[in-house]
Amino acid sequence: MDEPGHSGGCACGAVRIEASGEPYRVGLCHCLTCRKRHAAPFSAFAVFPRERVRFGGGEIAAFRSSGTGQRHFCRACGSPLFYAEDGSDEIELYLGSFDEPSRWMPTYEAWDQRREAWLPDLPTVTHRYEENRTGTGRTET
Repeated sequence: MDEPGHSGGCACGAVRIEASGEPYRVGLCHCLTCRKRHAAPFSAFAVFPRERVRFGGGEIAAFRSSGTGQRHFCRACGSPLFYAEDGSDEIELYLGSFDEPSRWMPTYEAWDQRREAWLPDLPTVTHRYEENRTGTGRTET
């Protein structure tokens, strides 16, 4: 990886993440699966090319959260690490797992129909999707 790296890991430190370059896009998801998986009103993630992400250290486990994707977590502490769609060359890394989680700001929100009314509008969000993201490009412009 020749580009600057962005490091992170799980809560217990067993799994480390290294992502190079900048993400394609950064978003929030308010879907029920993300809410339950993160025990929070939404998840925040950065989408990277798979080939620019490396994992080291502890064992990563996964469970199939939909017919087309899996959520991965540290087997030792259970920290969510990433989501990947089957056959996709992209990977969603959760912002909270980065050592510098505020490095990127979300530009879109998915599953806006489930968004909590008490959440304020974010000035960096330029797109809201009623359900899943319908944009087909790599970036959110």
